[in-house]
Amino acid sequence: MSPGEAVGPHEAGTVPDAGRLLASLPLAVIVLEPGMRIAAVNPAAEQFFDQSQRRLVGCELASVFAVSDTGVFERLSDPDTPISAREVIVGVPRLGARRIDMNVAPVADTPGWQVLTIHDNTATEALGDDSGSAGESVLRGPEIMAHEIKNPLAGIRGAAQLLARKVEEKDRALTELIKSEVDRIADLIGRMQDLSRRTAPEVVPCNLHEAARRAIDVARAADGEMPKGVRIVEEFDPSLPPVLGSPDALVQVLINLLANAIEACRENPEPRVAIRTRFASGLQLHATGSGLPVRLPIEIRISDNGPGVPRALREHIFEPFVTSKKSGQGLGLPLVRKLVRDMNGRITHERNEQAGLTHFRVHLPLAGERRKWSLKRNRS
Repeated sequence: MSPGEAVGPHEAGTVPDAGRLLASLPLAVIVLEPGMRIAAVNPAAEQFFDQSQRRLVGCELASVFAVSDTGVFERLSDPDTPISAREVIVGVPRLGARRIDMNVAPVADTPGWQVLTIHDNTATEALGDDSGSAGESVLRGPEIMAHEIKNPLAGIRGAAQLLARKVEEKDRALTELIKSEVDRIADLIGRMQDLSRRTAPEVVPCNLHEAARRAIDVARAADGEMPKGVRIVEEFDPSLPPVLGSPDALVQVLINLLANAIEACRENPEPRVAIRTRFASGLQLHATGSGLPVRLPIEIRISDNGPGVPRALREHIFEPFVTSKKSGQGLGLPLVRKLVRDMNGRITHERNEQAGLTHFRVHLPLAGERRKWSLKRNRS
């Protein structure tokens, strides 16, 4: 190297190519060829459209992306005009209406080609600050009843132990399930008593699929109240690594969401609940309390084909005492949000009217994030 020669940013290695850089961006990036056909997308765009690149490439943009403001779409069809638009309502076939920020720029020295970037504000609004301070103050009410609830729970556990001595071997799994669920509920009540002190359970590496299957077992064994004909479909990605969370809190979250989904679709002629896990790149928030950035790349989604939450309630379903159930108290989803937030995760709700599906998505950090937070604290 000559004395006047510039030193590259990675003298000991190679600079990542453009493809790797695009794949790392949390923004959805769509490359449009002349005629507004999709030529390429990054992983964040695949997540936004809920479709793979193989399905998207070659499609006309208008077939997967409907802009409510016709003026914006007319400007988008001019390949030489840069566009920057905020809070635009668009329709996505698989996901319904979304509120986005979008930027479009012509590709230099390549006539007719454009690059479209999308920031999905729908998810950001739902994930947002999520401080929940008002909700937490209302949730403190149940701790008043905690002492009275724990007494009958102890009786139920004792009865299950006595029953286990009398039933046949094949039925003992149910008595063990009763005892483990009583223990989990007792622990949950104890944590509800700690809400006023803003305490959170210790997070440890968790097997997401073990928690999901335990929640499914509980849902199917819940006092025989499983509506006839309801199918619970598992769509698991077995390659997912452990998440960082509280095992019991995670099971409680999934039980609540599954129970809601089962009840929601029970009147459907073919009731169906799907629980899916996947890697969802691009989502990053600030950890509660520490303020450090944390990635939430693991998603577990629970979907049902019921009629969905009434439109007037959809923006308030995580608030205490908001419910569409005649006998509901409206505390289940606020508690779910609290438990998810305590694990540095986030939960969102979506309704896809076109497909007739309701989705609840829980995003969680990888177990490896704990070491990253520790290293960042030590460096600061």
